[in-house]
Amino acid sequence: MNLDMIKQARELQSKLAHAQKELKRVQVEAESGKGAVKVVMNGEQRVLSLKIDPTLVDLTNTKQLEIFLLRALNEAQEKVTKEAEKRMKEATGGMKIPGLF
Repeated sequence: MNLDMIKQARELQSKLAHAQKELKRVQVEAESGKGAVKVVMNGEQRVLSLKIDPTLVDLTNTKQLEIFLLRALNEAQEKVTKEAEKRMKEATGGMKIPGLF
C-alpha cells in the first residue's frame, strides 16, 4: 500500500467519522393519523419524543392507536435511514463500501 492510498484512507475515515457525528444531531419528525401521533427520532434511531392525541386513548380498544404508533415510528426510521445514506454517500463521494448502507 503506497502513501497516497494511506492518505486517502485516512481522509475517508475522517469524513465518515464527521458524518456519523453529524447524524447524532439530526432529528426527524414523523406523524400518522393526521397528526394524532407524532414521533421525533434522532440520527441514531433513538426516539426523542412521542406525542399522542388524548382523544385516541381508549383503553377498551387500543388497535387504532397501535397502528398509528407503528406507522409514525416506521416513517421516522425510514427518514433517518435515508438521511444517513445521503450523508454517508456524500462522505464517500458515492463510493460503495460494504457495511455502509
